Amino acid sequence: MPSNDVRILAQAAVPTAAVGAIAAVVSGVVVGGKGAIGAGVATLIVILFMGIGLYVLQRTAKSLPHLFQAMGLMLYATQILLLFVFMAAFKNTTLFHPKAFAFTLVAGTLAWIAAQTRAHMKSKLLYVEPDKSGHSS
Repeated sequence: MPSNDVRILAQAAVPTAAVGAIAAVVSGVVVGGKGAIGAGVATLIVILFMGIGLYVLQRTAKSLPHLFQAMGLMLYATQILLLFVFMAAFKNTTLFHPKAFAFTLVAGTLAWIAAQTRAHMKSKLLYVEPDKSGHSS
């Protein structure tokens, strides 16, 4: 993964982890240990799903640039659908507090999207890659 991609990944993952940590503390205080566990699991799921999505999107951009926008839209729709599937699958669990899990899942997703958007806006990406051979036509 090129350094710019790693930088964008870090700039999105760190704020998401911070939101997850805050949610874990708040959930732990409000509903106890199961709330903190639910928030922690949700944070890990968001970082994993969104990180994999960013990786896939960056690979698509390099290998099939003409499909980048469509792939991005499809990828975000799939990620949101999978997050809803996780919320539905764990809504009656006794392993952790399902509401803390759901709220953290939504908050983490919004934090990731906002942080990734900010990282892309601040990065100085070339719209056209320079000719690698060194001469222009």
